[in-house]
Amino acid sequence: MNDKYSENIRYFLSVLQEYPTAVSEVKGSPKYPDINGRVSFYQTELGVLVFSQFFGLPTSDEVCKKRFFAFHIHSGDSCTGNGEDAFADAGQHYNPDNCPHPEHAGDLLPLLENGGWAFELFLTDGFTVSEIIGRTVIVHIGYDDFTSQPSGNAGEKIACGVIEAF
Repeated sequence: MNDKYSENIRYFLSVLQEYPTAVSEVKGSPKYPDINGRVSFYQTELGVLVFSQFFGLPTSDEVCKKRFFAFHIHSGDSCTGNGEDAFADAGQHYNPDNCPHPEHAGDLLPLLENGGWAFELFLTDGFTVSEIIGRTVIVHIGYDDFTSQPSGNAGEKIACGVIEAF
C-alpha cells in the first residue's frame, strides 16, 4: 500500500477521534418533522473534513429510484421562514467568490438515502470552518443537477441547522 495513502488515512482517523471544530444539529421542517441530523466540521491542515449523519429522510419504494438529496451550506444565519418556505431566512448558497453553480463554496456532496439514513464523510478546501460558523446547512427534497443557476434546481428546503463552534 502507498505510504502517503496510509499516512493520510491514519491522519484523518486521528482527526475523527478529536472534537469537531464546529457542528450543526439539523432538524426537518414542519412538513418533514422526522428528519434529524448532525454535521460535524473538522478543520485540518488539508482542508475541512465534513462528517454528516442523517435519519428520518423521506424514502422511496420504487425500484431504481434511490433518493438523492441536495446538501448545501447557505449564507443565512437562521432556520426560520414563512408558510411558503420554512427556511427562507437560511438565505442562498454560501458563495463568497460569486462562482457559478456548482462551484459555490457551499456546494457539498449530495446525500444518498438508505432506508431513511444517510452517512457521508468527505474533505473540501472550498471554505474554512471559521468562514462558515453562524451560517446554515440545508437539505433539499431533490437532487442537485449541478447545472441550473443559481442553485441546482434542488427543490424545497426540508431540513436546516445553524453551524456553531464546538
